[in-house]
Amino acid sequence: MQLALNGFWSPAFFGLQSPILGLIVIVPLLLAVLLTTGLFARVSRRAALLLAPYVAWVAYASALNAAIWQLN
Repeated sequence: MQLALNGFWSPAFFGLQSPILGLIVIVPLLLAVLLTTGLFARVSRRAALLLAPYVAWVAYASALNAAIWQLN
């Protein structure tokens, strides 16, 4: 699911030049990444920590996407 959402975000945001569509895609992506990180933490703390940079990146991209949508 994450791979599909990640794959849809770039065409939605950049290809269609639609910040709102990008936001519709990236918010579930962020939730999926957070859920995955939480589930990984139950099995392996190290695995969860290895996802931290990805969580930070998707959160940052989400904030940028939201700001661009709000400003336009």
